[in-house]
Amino acid sequence: MLIQRKPSRKILLKVGDAAPALQPLLDYYDELERSGLSFEMLSSQQIREYQLHALNVTLRHAWKHNDFYRHAFIQAGLSKPEIADLGEMTRIPFLSKDDIRGEKSKLLCCDRREVGQVHVNFGSTGGPIYTSFTLNDQYVYELLPKYTQLFPENEQDVVAVALPYEFALPGLGFQRLYQFAFGSMVLSLGKGSYMAPVDQSLELMKEFRASVMATTPSYAVMLAEEADKLGMDLRREIGLKRIILTGEGCSPTFRERLEHIWGCEVSFFYGSSECGVIGIECSEHSGYHVAQGHVIVEIVEPNTGRLLDDGEVGEIVVTTLLREGMPMIRYRSGEIGYLQQARCSCGNPLEIIHLRGRQENQIMLDREMFSPFMLEHYLLQVPEVGFWYHFKITATQKLIIEIEPYQTNMGDRELSDKVSEHMKEKLHIDCDIRVLPRLPRAYGKATRIVFDED
Repeated sequence: MLIQRKPSRKILLKVGDAAPALQPLLDYYDELERSGLSFEMLSSQQIREYQLHALNVTLRHAWKHNDFYRHAFIQAGLSKPEIADLGEMTRIPFLSKDDIRGEKSKLLCCDRREVGQVHVNFGSTGGPIYTSFTLNDQYVYELLPKYTQLFPENEQDVVAVALPYEFALPGLGFQRLYQFAFGSMVLSLGKGSYMAPVDQSLELMKEFRASVMATTPSYAVMLAEEADKLGMDLRREIGLKRIILTGEGCSPTFRERLEHIWGCEVSFFYGSSECGVIGIECSEHSGYHVAQGHVIVEIVEPNTGRLLDDGEVGEIVVTTLLREGMPMIRYRSGEIGYLQQARCSCGNPLEIIHLRGRQENQIMLDREMFSPFMLEHYLLQVPEVGFWYHFKITATQKLIIEIEPYQTNMGDRELSDKVSEHMKEKLHIDCDIRVLPRLPRAYGKATRIVFDED
């Protein structure tokens, strides 16, 4: 491996002679390493014991260094920053997006001079959400748990990071992961900015024979479309062995199409700028393995906040366990999903989470709620429908679907009728299908859903 974890520990010495804020967790992972174990080799019980230990370390750190957290804990009835078991997490108050919108320092648990990086998520509603990281967060704590079954890459790999480097976490996060945890070569492509046009990104991947690409679903399509224009054979001239999709959700059908076009495995990664890594998909493609070394995930009823059992669909709540600068404790993500009861057939002990998309993007049709991923899954089962589409939902809960033809000589009316019949069969509702010659592309996050059309 080109870069080991231990040399980066020198960063911990940058602030006087005080012990690192999360020293107990450094000690834990040192002991794990001495025992010849990786995090994925722990039993479910050992993982829960670690999470309780890490949570209490985080609670004590937040209590000591942050007025907002300390007052919130006291107001919730906590007399000390510690719980006896994970079942007591419900005593800890939630953290909402509204609590922190526009607040640069509200959750800061370190001196401002220790902040090494700030990311910002402007989102689609409300004010910006700022997340501050110390260098320790980025180059030490974040790299402590190794999920080698889920990330089999090493120093032999060339990783193309085709994700935003501006404002948000994804680009830099994946770059650090592959450079410092796995020693891989990284191609910093970004997402089609003027410094990295799509055609030149493809040429760079070809020149260095990229083996892995991390990107969004929509940008993977844009790269493939550009390759087609250039007459480039993606399988032969680049030959990726794996694509990791993040930043946007997509359906299994979307993924299967990408696998066919690129000729490689496509897997999903679930994370956020606020919480970092949350889940990673294994080769079974049956949900995300929760990164339980980094986070605790709960599912709650969106309206009441009541904790839900495994298998029940609700809002995803995330608690970070390895954050010094700005820990997120019981953070309501606004995402909808559920935890799986059964262990994954791959043998990995990490629990499984399934996503249903953002809460505000759930679609009500004829008094029934649908996940946008489900609608996309059914829509793309029609092979003549392209990757680009819009779901438009009227005030009367009518669904209008704008589609683009894909590799077909079928007429617009014939295609419209075929899609309408297929969606009627799958959803048991009528849809208005509109065939357009071309739908707009965007280098930012793809917009698929439009509500309340006049």
